[in-house]
Amino acid sequence: MAKEIWKPGNMLYPLPAVLVTVSDNKGNENVFTVAWTGTVCSDPAMVYISVRPSRYSYDMIRETGQFVINLTTDKLAKATDYCGVRSGRDENKFEKMKLKTERAKYVKAPLLKDSPVNIECEVVNITKLGTHDMFLAKVLCVHADKRYMDDKGKFHLEKAHPLVYSHGQYYNTGKKIGKFGFSVKKK
Repeated sequence: MAKEIWKPGNMLYPLPAVLVTVSDNKGNENVFTVAWTGTVCSDPAMVYISVRPSRYSYDMIRETGQFVINLTTDKLAKATDYCGVRSGRDENKFEKMKLKTERAKYVKAPLLKDSPVNIECEVVNITKLGTHDMFLAKVLCVHADKRYMDDKGKFHLEKAHPLVYSHGQYYNTGKKIGKFGFSVKKK
């Protein structure tokens, strides 16, 4: 198989396409799309988002040290794209995309009501990396939509059809091909 060699770039795909909600100390709120996000540690639970300093939400996060990661679904695909290409400096994206919010438990930023999972985060470190700064954050709590819980208390995120981003395209997750440990499970 022949392969081309390219200059260094970000080709780690797919990525979760999430909507991040923020607030400043004056009560202004914004929502914006982030694909550069992920898990950093499980104990303590920590995540990161990488944000360009020129983004409207950047200063809100620096000011409060808080944000909420809201997982997206195929039903939120249009809002996810829109909130990534429009600025909260120019318009209220919550209103424009008809995104309903609710209060968070620990942070000032709102939760998106239609998101199957909302992750309240508190920044513990900011690392300047070049085009983006990475906000390393402790997870304060997770809100999971009861619609995706079964009668045994197991959460089924796959039923929400989570959205991912891959090389300029959005996809909902596909068919299950196995579960953790399936490759070594005795038959």
